[in-house]
Amino acid sequence: MTLMQLQAFVAAAARGTFTAAADELQMSQPAISDLIRRLEDELGTKLFQRGRSLLLTAAGEQLLPHAEQAVASARIGAQAVRSQLDLAGGTATFGLLRNADFYLRTNLAQRFRTRYPDVRIRLVGQNSAETAQAVASGTLEAGLVTLPVPDEDLDIVPLARDELLYVTAAPERAQTPPDIDDFCSVPLVLYDAHYAATDPARRQLNERAQLAGRRIEPVIEVEYLSSALALVSEGFGDSVMCRAATFSETMPPGLHTVPFADPLYDTLALVRRRGQMLSPATREMARMAWDLLLEHQSGPHGTVEITASTDQLRRFFSR
Repeated sequence: MTLMQLQAFVAAAARGTFTAAADELQMSQPAISDLIRRLEDELGTKLFQRGRSLLLTAAGEQLLPHAEQAVASARIGAQAVRSQLDLAGGTATFGLLRNADFYLRTNLAQRFRTRYPDVRIRLVGQNSAETAQAVASGTLEAGLVTLPVPDEDLDIVPLARDELLYVTAAPERAQTPPDIDDFCSVPLVLYDAHYAATDPARRQLNERAQLAGRRIEPVIEVEYLSSALALVSEGFGDSVMCRAATFSETMPPGLHTVPFADPLYDTLALVRRRGQMLSPATREMARMAWDLLLEHQSGPHGTVEITASTDQLRRFFSR
């Protein structure tokens, strides 16, 4: 039993003749007759009483509502696919690193919705480790994260890098770029408390400390950078932040920043599930995030170094 056979059956039942059904489906009358005959052969019963017009048999009456439902469902499904392909429908599901506003500088959802008003948006902002896990599991289609993240089951395209800075309220501690030993020797106020073991910046710092035979033991841990910087400005300890954040409202007045002696970077990257083709809506959301990152870099407060190659981006967006 094929969709074409059911379409021929529904059209013939509605129109009353094979000729009229053929006109509706833009097929020949013998083709319609053959589709109905093969459907009857498969079911082992006649569906129409043939005469000057077609009359449904008892079997045909039983089949008709189910056939109509199947044909309607197929039509709706095809419309949904076409709508998604031309961005007149569908859903964009995209994850963002928590500090995305420092780089995108504008409301990604607002810009996307303005351009594609018929597309639904599911935009999830969270720690990069959690975003990567959600993409790998299929909960999200793609995301913008900072590296490193677990790369199993992910396709990753590094886009750009932004330097991480040491930040303090004590001007004398910002005179000389600190090494990891200096960093471990002062009171620290660190953020992303819930993700202390998996946050990309915290992972880099912890690995450096381990190689130096030291441990990073913050005196205060909070969830958000803004909270950490407020505590730093009150003298409770020092912290670390991306350079882009120094141009944001998150940065309190009176703080001092300096690069690390051995530079540290947040590497921004697009991720998607390995081998997974992105839906048109999510692909356009990812492309728009890349465009906004480029806009940020070309503006007066651009802080990132673009690292993505044209070939890497083409492969990410084309599959």
